Amino acid sequence: MTIGARVLKTGLAVALAVYVSSLLGFPSPIISSVAAIFTIQPSISRSWQHVMDQLQTNVLGAVIAIISVQLVGHTAIAIGIVCIVVILVCIRLRMESSIGLTLVTVVAVMEANQQGWLFALERFSMVMTGMGAAFLVNVLLFPPRPRQQFLEQVHGAYTQLSLLLRMAISNEMKEDVHRTEKDKLSGVLRKLEERYALFEEERTLRKKPRQARARQLILSKQLIKALHKGADLLDVVEEHYFTAQGAGEWAQRFDSQIEELTKYHEQIMLKLEGKIKINASIEPEEERETRFIKELTAYLGDNLEEQKRLVFVSSAIFEYAYHLRRLERISDQVIQREEDGES
Repeated sequence: MTIGARVLKTGLAVALAVYVSSLLGFPSPIISSVAAIFTIQPSISRSWQHVMDQLQTNVLGAVIAIISVQLVGHTAIAIGIVCIVVILVCIRLRMESSIGLTLVTVVAVMEANQQGWLFALERFSMVMTGMGAAFLVNVLLFPPRPRQQFLEQVHGAYTQLSLLLRMAISNEMKEDVHRTEKDKLSGVLRKLEERYALFEEERTLRKKPRQARARQLILSKQLIKALHKGADLLDVVEEHYFTAQGAGEWAQRFDSQIEELTKYHEQIMLKLEGKIKINASIEPEEERETRFIKELTAYLGDNLEEQKRLVFVSSAIFEYAYHLRRLERISDQVIQREEDGES
C-alpha cells in the first residue's frame, strides 16, 4: 500500500488547522479540521475554485443561520429547515460541491448564536482557518501535477491493453485472469478521463505556455482516443471473432496485424519519452495492410453476409491503426515545436 500525495496533504492540512486554531485560541480545533478535509482538491485550479465557492456559500450560509436564529430560534426543527434552505440555495447557485462544509458552518453558527454574535463569528472563523490551511498545503507542498500523473496512467493503460491484445486472438489467457486484467484496464481508462479533466482545468497567463498547453491537450486527448480504440478492438474480437466462420484459418494473419499495431503503439510511447528519434520510421507498412484487405476481400467473396463478423474485426483493427497514425503525427508535431522552442 502506498500513501498518495493527496492523503499526505490531507493529514498535513488537518495538522496545520489544529496548530493555527490553538494559536488563535479557538476552544476546539474540530471545525477547522473538518473544513481542511473538505477543501483539499486534486489540482490547484480546482482547489482555488473550490475555496472561492466555499467562501461564497459559507458566508451566505452564516448570514442565513444568524438571521434564522433571530427569527425562529435554534431548535432542532429550525436547524433542519435552515439546512434544507441552504442546500437549495447552493444547488441554485450551482455550487453543489460546497454543500457539505456550508452545512457545517450553518450548524456551528446556529448552535453558537445563543451565546452571542461574537461566538458565532468565532465559529465562522474556525471554518475559514481550516480552508486557508488546506489551500496553503495544497499549493506549497507537493503541488498537484495532473500532467505527470496523466502520462503515468497512460503508460499503465497501455501496459494493460498490450497484454490483452497480444493474447486476444490466441485466447491463451485464463478467463479469470483475462476478466481481472480487463477490469483493471477499464478502471485506468476511467481515471485517465478524470485526469484529463483536471489537466484541462489548469490555466496559464502567458501566451506561449497557453499555446504549448493547447498542443498538449490535443495530444492527451488523442492518447486517450488511441487507448479507447484498442479497447474497442478487444471487445470486437471477443464478441465476433471466435464465432466467425473461418476464424481458425485467419487466426495467424489477424494476430500478426494486432501484434504489429501493439508494437507501433509502444514505439509511439517511447518516442514521447524521448527514447526514439523523432524522424525514426516506426509506422507499419501500409502495403501489408493493403495486402491483408485484398486477401480478406477475396476470401469473403460472395459469402459476406455469412462471414461479416470477420469484417467487424478487421474494421476495428483499421480504426485502431488510423488513430495510432494520427497519434504519431500529433506527437511529432508537439515534440518538434518543443525542440524549436528550446533552441
